Amino acid sequence: MTLDEAFVRALVEDYEHAPLSEQDRVMLDYVGVVTKDATRVTPAHHKRLREAGFDDRGILQITLIASWFNYINRVADALGVGRGPAEP
Repeated sequence: MTLDEAFVRALVEDYEHAPLSEQDRVMLDYVGVVTKDATRVTPAHHKRLREAGFDDRGILQITLIASWFNYINRVADALGVGRGPAEP
């Protein structure tokens, strides 16, 4: 968590150019693939995560958290959470 608004803005706008550690960048690259099309994840992605310092437990946690957020956002979207009243 951070109170650095400029850092948060950089993450939201384009994390690839945000001031991140290499480990964080590798993690976010992986999460992007999981989010866009998890069927495109290959052993090379896991190898890169390991090279960045993540062990199997860390990779599992990253995958579970990213997947859960993807799931819950789709549920919220489908139910109209955050939108105005539904039309009859």
